[in-house]
Amino acid sequence: MKRLSLQWRITLMTALLIGAACVSMKLLICSSGVHYMDSIGESIQGYAVGGEPAFFDPEAVGASDDLTIVIHGAQENFCLTNWYITVAVTVLSGFLAYFVSGRALKPLHSFAAQVEKVQMNNLADMRIDEDTLPEFRRLSRSFNQMLERLNNAFAAQRQFTGNAAHELRTPLALMQARLELFSAEHPDVRPETVEFLTLLREQTERLTQMTRTLLEMSNLRQVARNEQIQLAPMIEEIFTDLAPLAEKNGITLEAEGDGIMTGSDALIYRLIFNLTENAVKYNRPGGSVRVSVTQELEKLLLRVSDTGCGIPEVYQRSIFQPFFRVDKSRSREYGGAGLGLPLVWEIADLHGGSVWVEKSSEKGTTIAVGLPTQQSTKP
Repeated sequence: MKRLSLQWRITLMTALLIGAACVSMKLLICSSGVHYMDSIGESIQGYAVGGEPAFFDPEAVGASDDLTIVIHGAQENFCLTNWYITVAVTVLSGFLAYFVSGRALKPLHSFAAQVEKVQMNNLADMRIDEDTLPEFRRLSRSFNQMLERLNNAFAAQRQFTGNAAHELRTPLALMQARLELFSAEHPDVRPETVEFLTLLREQTERLTQMTRTLLEMSNLRQVARNEQIQLAPMIEEIFTDLAPLAEKNGITLEAEGDGIMTGSDALIYRLIFNLTENAVKYNRPGGSVRVSVTQELEKLLLRVSDTGCGIPEVYQRSIFQPFFRVDKSRSREYGGAGLGLPLVWEIADLHGGSVWVEKSSEKGTTIAVGLPTQQSTKP
């Protein structure tokens, strides 16, 4: 029963109630009809051969077997007809109840459709009309209040992240400068000190990169998305930027396809760069990275494939969460903070698209990004 929709529940309950009412009426009408047939009036009117009416008095003349059979047959036909009518009325009422309940539940279906469209980047624009049926008015009002609280919470979170990243950027830059200056002024320090300074520089650089990424994520909503972007030249530029890292690891970079879309040039560059950089970093030595673009009428499909060791299925959703890392040791080796793929997810979501792990095995991983070709003119 729990798996049935509300419309079907209403339909079944209505049909059962109407069926029970029809059966009760049938039993009452049938019993009363049979009773009155058994006690047929004082006379039965017929017509004689001459056309004059004749009357039969059951008290004066005994009823023949033929008359008894006719009356009994009429009783059976009467009861059977009542059953047919009961079944027909029950089935017809069930159909009517289904369509009437569907129309009555139309506001609920509309409410569910609007709820499905709610995303983190459109909370302020998804308010539901409260001028509706009394039964749904309170639900709509509560839902709108919840959206407002969520929107305020996300705004406060982005504001805090941006402020924290901004405040950390200056001290980190100062620390980096002091470390570089100390290393330049003291070239003859002990090996232990050199190792310690190298560790400090690496961790400071990692914190600086994390701060830069957090600052970018907090400012994404303010970036305009009305630029015309051709992806093939952008991918070639990314390959040029990543060529030193790819050559260091013996990775071959391959590109296929092209597409044109509207969006933020800087953000789409960052999206493809992060995916390609991850594919290069976490690949096998001597492997390859393939970036392909397929354009449809109103959608672009971008795929980044590598020949690495794959991502376990249990982690394929978690990799898009901030600060999550599958292999923490390799992430530290490359200075990763677990923010590259979350930034990809944020950029795809901001452009009305989505990102997911299309396939992954011991032979490699393919991450796909679906993006619409056209964007809203609003920043």
